[in-house]
Amino acid sequence: MRKMEWAGRPNHIGGIPRRIVFMAVGAFAKAVASLFNSTSVQNADTLIRLVRSRPPGIPLITVSNHMSTLDDPVMWGFKGFPSMDAKLARWVLAAEDICFKNALLSYFFRLVNYTGKCIPITRGAGIYQEHMNEALERLSDGAWLHTFPEGKVSQEDSPIRRLKWGTASLIVRAPVTPIVLPIVHHGLEEVMPENFFVGRRPPFPLWNKKIKIVVGEPIEFDLPKLRQEAVSTSRNLSFPRVGWPSTSPCGLDEAAQRCLFTAVSEQIWAVMERLRDSLKHS
Repeated sequence: MRKMEWAGRPNHIGGIPRRIVFMAVGAFAKAVASLFNSTSVQNADTLIRLVRSRPPGIPLITVSNHMSTLDDPVMWGFKGFPSMDAKLARWVLAAEDICFKNALLSYFFRLVNYTGKCIPITRGAGIYQEHMNEALERLSDGAWLHTFPEGKVSQEDSPIRRLKWGTASLIVRAPVTPIVLPIVHHGLEEVMPENFFVGRRPPFPLWNKKIKIVVGEPIEFDLPKLRQEAVSTSRNLSFPRVGWPSTSPCGLDEAAQRCLFTAVSEQIWAVMERLRDSLKHS
């Protein structure tokens, strides 16, 4: 069962709570990113263009590293970004064990967190869990979905972790292949450090920090070729089964799916790592 999906619908209580809170959260993001801290963005025009005016029916998936619990929504608070427009706002995958662990929090994150567009994901439950189907439905509507494919917060100044398969599976399984836009940022780990005092986060975001964001170019995937290569590679490999469908919606058995999701994830990882390196030397 999908957890409180009704609370995230635009017509919930006439949409009034959503509009009120959206303005508040959007203002908070703008204040943290642009008023109390300094944020610079490379290639912001590409992100804004794809959010505002991509072709009708074409979904957008943005992927980024995960430096703090404030990455979303603060990374959308930079000057010039339409963070106050509810219709353009992103959907985002959110950890169920953190954001949805009781009824009050579930309602809050469905309704409140940046227009309520949060989809709960159970870590460890696999790529075929029910809420991944909800994410696919949003993509089929041509929506914008943001993911943190590392799967957890990492505040270390080190290479990006190898990515989980969830984002790759959404790209492969989406009814319409989405535009995939990589983003890498630095500085939000200083705005909300995990170990600020006695191993705890600060009660409020810190200020006078420099936030840097670099937006890449859309990643192009030759999915037919990648599928063929996955089928060929999987013939010589053996994997323990985890209960995936024997034949997936994309027509591949479990072994071929693993190879395909790995190939897509590695392509995304390589681009994000190049962006991280360019940001580090900027």
